[in-house]
Amino acid sequence: MLYRLQTIAYVAFSWLSLSSAQADTLLHSVQGYTSTATGEIREFTVLVFDDKGRILAAGSDELRTVHGDAKAIDGTGRFVLPGLIDAHAHVSSQGFLQVRLDVTGVASLEEAVAKIAAYDKAHPGSGWITGRGWNQVLWPVREFPTAADIDAVVSNRPVWLNRIDGHAGWANSKALEIAGIDNDTPDPVGGKIHRDSDGRATGTLIDNAMDLVSSKVPEPAKDDYRAAFIAAFGQLTSLGLTSVHDAGVDISEIEALMSMADNGEMSMRIYAMIAGAGENLDAIGKPIRSYGNDRLSVMSVKLVSDGALGSRGAAMIEPYSDDAENRGLPFWTQAQLDEMVVKANGMGFQVGIHAIGDYGNKQSLDAFDKAQGGKASALRNRVEHAQIIQLSDIPRFAKLGVIASMQATHATSDMNMAEDRIGAERIKGAYAWRKLLDSGAVIANGSDFPVELPDPMHGLYASVTRQSRAGMPDGGWYASESLTRAETLHSWTYAAAYAAHQEDRLGTLEPGKWADFIVVDRDYFKIPESEIDDIRVLQTWVGGELVYEHCGDSSDDTC
Repeated sequence: MLYRLQTIAYVAFSWLSLSSAQADTLLHSVQGYTSTATGEIREFTVLVFDDKGRILAAGSDELRTVHGDAKAIDGTGRFVLPGLIDAHAHVSSQGFLQVRLDVTGVASLEEAVAKIAAYDKAHPGSGWITGRGWNQVLWPVREFPTAADIDAVVSNRPVWLNRIDGHAGWANSKALEIAGIDNDTPDPVGGKIHRDSDGRATGTLIDNAMDLVSSKVPEPAKDDYRAAFIAAFGQLTSLGLTSVHDAGVDISEIEALMSMADNGEMSMRIYAMIAGAGENLDAIGKPIRSYGNDRLSVMSVKLVSDGALGSRGAAMIEPYSDDAENRGLPFWTQAQLDEMVVKANGMGFQVGIHAIGDYGNKQSLDAFDKAQGGKASALRNRVEHAQIIQLSDIPRFAKLGVIASMQATHATSDMNMAEDRIGAERIKGAYAWRKLLDSGAVIANGSDFPVELPDPMHGLYASVTRQSRAGMPDGGWYASESLTRAETLHSWTYAAAYAAHQEDRLGTLEPGKWADFIVVDRDYFKIPESEIDDIRVLQTWVGGELVYEHCGDSSDDTC
């Protein structure tokens, strides 16, 4: 089996199981690394934590004498890192992938259509078929799909599939009919109904136009969300994630998470970002910090300034290099975005704004500049993605204290089309991790799963190498923007915790913080760069509890 959620603590490598009555636990004979607030890497061979799940010490073998009464666990020379924190992802969406139609990675339109047909056959009925993952950029013919493509195999029930980035959707004719979309339906503000040369709606909807269909899809029940979260938690902890910043949740999701926290069902930590500054924010009213033994915090608001690069919805200051009539799709006027930031900040919430294009990033920084009076804010506002930035805007992140919440694998996924979209000059400010870090900005790393795969080792690898997992291109894509291994680990641990106001208790393995750590099968700092993405997680601990254990190829739940 690929992963397994533990409901009680186990010990791998034939270690003895822990007693809940044991005051302190001492893990020894390991090669451990932790970042610090300054980014320095400290090594240790012994880690000690108490029965409340808090770290007492991380250091040398001398601790075995100091803590001689602690329950000793032999680490057998394995490698220990702080628990990894994904600073931008979508947890329920990852869970729903396991029950909905997943067309991630399909290599052609024909393959996507075949998967739709197979899913319809396996799940007969008249209800909606929903899913996500298609990406026309990967197909031999890089054109948006059409309703007619789906109609050829499924025409009697509605089908609605999100693009891999969540910024475009593909509907069949039945779904368009239910949504009331015809050839005369106008484009909404911040959205586009894709049309053919004769002006007919094709079935692909971009950004805000997606709401015309998605609003007709039945909302998941709270039990559906709960099942999706549980499925996602099992997978994510198996990959070494101990915390995720969930970028855009609604009230139903928050209620499900609070209930799960009450019932001890959260095997990892969630820092939730409320979707929008409207009804969801009004319903919450004030930030929620450290709920359910610090498993849930709701302290941030997610706004969206523009679309995505792959669908040419990212808002650009100048037209796209490969589409001279298109500057992308700004979702709001500057005044509207300013108003939402001021409202959320005024209620005590941090704001994270999705911004891909250079106009979207400028608009976001302008909104923060106005709300913060031109100086840094204690709320630590964030730009989510910070993907393409005009060079003159890069220093503004540090000046305003705005977190650059970025995803390393976006660079290696987009490198096959990014320069075609924006040209050789603007690419200098794209995926510009080194420029941002050197300017004094804080970079919090993440994956944006399920847009990308959720394995954080892929992100660590991409951040260091700027290469695809196949090792291309040789030497790395704009390798001067890469981060060192130490900087990368810092961005996935302390910096991510800092971006969530949690650096006092998460992000490093230092006394007083939660014992959130992972045991892995190889030395992150000494293996060849090409092996970083192959690191396997053997154990994941959250708050001193073992929540995941790798069982090799065994399907025996008692391993």
